[in-house]
Amino acid sequence: QVQLVESGGGLVQAGGSLRLACAASRSISRFDTLGWYRQAPGKQRELVAGFVSGGTTNYADSVKGRFTISTDNAKNTLYLQMNSLKPEDAGVYYCNWRLAVTVERVLEAWGPGTLVTLSS
Repeated sequence: QVQLVESGGGLVQAGGSLRLACAASRSISRFDTLGWYRQAPGKQRELVAGFVSGGTTNYADSVKGRFTISTDNAKNTLYLQMNSLKPEDAGVYYCNWRLAVTVERVLEAWGPGTLVTLSS
């Protein structure tokens, strides 16, 4: 089973940038979905950016043009570059990997999350 650990969160001023990293315990180059989610206090977890097998990349409308998702398969690491951060970007950011090995067997992993805090 894949284990994921996020890093790179912290306190940043509005307008600033952060780069989150998600280190995997083994290769995550094979996936059905691979992405970043965030959860703000009192809100549901939402997709921020993600890859779908076959080449599709999705971004939440609120982060388009500001955030970029990428991978380094040699390092088994997923990244999220976040620029022009806004107060509404604050929350706990989680990475997620999901792979359906068979119709009946779906593998999924979440990291423990990394906190992003914005100061105005």
